[in-house]
Amino acid sequence: MPRYRDLFRTPEFTPLFLTGAVHTAAQTVVGLGLATLVYRATGSPLLSALALFGPSLAQLLGATTLLSAADRLPPRAAIAGIALFLAVGTAVLAIPGLPTWAVFTVLLAEGLAASLGGGVRHGLLNEILAREDHLLGRSVTNMSVGVCQILGFAGGGVLIAVLAPRGTVLVGAGLHLATALLARAGLGARPPRAAGRASVGETWRTNRRLLSLPARRRAYLALWVPNGLIVGCESLFVPYDPERAGLLFACAALGMLAGDTVVGRFVPARLRGRVRFPLQALLAAPFPVFALDPALPLALLAVTVSATGYGASLLHQERLMALVPEELSGHALGLHSSGMLALQGVSAALAGALAQYTSPRTGMVLLALASLVVTFSLARAEARARDPISVPPSGSRPSPRRDRRRTA
Repeated sequence: MPRYRDLFRTPEFTPLFLTGAVHTAAQTVVGLGLATLVYRATGSPLLSALALFGPSLAQLLGATTLLSAADRLPPRAAIAGIALFLAVGTAVLAIPGLPTWAVFTVLLAEGLAASLGGGVRHGLLNEILAREDHLLGRSVTNMSVGVCQILGFAGGGVLIAVLAPRGTVLVGAGLHLATALLARAGLGARPPRAAGRASVGETWRTNRRLLSLPARRRAYLALWVPNGLIVGCESLFVPYDPERAGLLFACAALGMLAGDTVVGRFVPARLRGRVRFPLQALLAAPFPVFALDPALPLALLAVTVSATGYGASLLHQERLMALVPEELSGHALGLHSSGMLALQGVSAALAGALAQYTSPRTGMVLLALASLVVTFSLARAEARARDPISVPPSGSRPSPRRDRRRTA
């Protein structure tokens, strides 16, 4: 069985891992600093939330326009170039007196670039790691996202106190620059995975091709919707209990790390297909307890147990990759990443609206119940389906030629 330390002995894995980790930290620091800056300038909670989640929502637009380039660009040059663009754009956001409309214009451009960068990084991970190591590699990168977000929010709070929001945004620009340097110095030169010219039309055609197979549609919905609704629940931790929200977020991060570790390291291949949906149902199952306004220990336990269900995403990603031709892996994973982030932003907005008209705990319960309904519906559809492509437990992929014939 592969081990975590074996991954870091793989050439190029460490620099790719570090570029993703520093990118996540940069996004977190910038988001917190910019949300604070916008709120102080406008006094609007809505604009402040959009400053934090706006780039995630913009990724949905990137998924429908730019993703065809994810497999048609040299990975090292693309990752370094996008990081450099984000560094420059973030530095622009720190300009004193920048109009609010200009702030959101820059955020839109950054969200579009980030949607492409996610596809390039995920596709490169497929090239660097052997097939049998991919699940473990995704487990490590998922865990790093959680850790970097915790450190980013904690560090961002300190930076705001020490350097003010504008200085915090500049620190984020420096982190994006560090990402570009890491990519340029640590990654090797590789050719694009696919030939042809990238275009909006090609992005739409490839998206339609990826979503044409019912099994792939179910995989995408499983990756986007149930998890996004639970992120909406978590977005209400602050209004639910402002003084203890930090503890709730920390327990959620702990549960996510535990789930990713167990799934990535210990779940055998023969069981992965069976536990995908039950594990995902665990995401939502503990949240109805918030209807009872539980004591803090029970609330912390519920959040920790819930977050272990995020490990199901690794299994749904493995399922998706088994159904995707090799030359479309970057595009397919970029579509997953962009759709996931967009649904998180939409769910956070929906959660805020529900809490506004009911209460934070009611909003959490309603979104959790919706997540359970979607999970059970997808599991039932999966059990009833007879897909034209059977996927063995090892996660081997169909050949590109076979995929084209079956989905034409």
